[in-house]
Amino acid sequence: MARIAGVDIPDKKRGEIALTYIYGIGRSSARTILAKAGISVDKKVLEWNDEESGAIRRIIGEDFKTEGVLRSEVQMSIKRLMDIGCYRGLRHRKGLPVRGQRTKNNSRTRKGKRKTIANKKKVTK
Repeated sequence: MARIAGVDIPDKKRGEIALTYIYGIGRSSARTILAKAGISVDKKVLEWNDEESGAIRRIIGEDFKTEGVLRSEVQMSIKRLMDIGCYRGLRHRKGLPVRGQRTKNNSRTRKGKRKTIANKKKVTK
């Protein structure tokens, strides 16, 4: 396995897909990186030589924020929103969807498991 930006990327996958295992690199970024390095998009990681993987490491190090740096930056942005008390910050604080989705029926991912509330019993005469 090749190790780039502190992540083991799979050998048997194409370069374009394998680079997406790194946090902060998606498909379009992976294509850009491979184009700069002069490597075919279809070439598998196993077929890369040391010069090619070194070029990829250098390009990622210079041009992209990845892994820990990016994660901490995202967390700081969320913390800033919560500190200033804006709408998005309040939604983060309450654990509700931030981007305008409805919450009446869905949004279980953000809200968590359902908390069932018992109904009142009807009074019998």
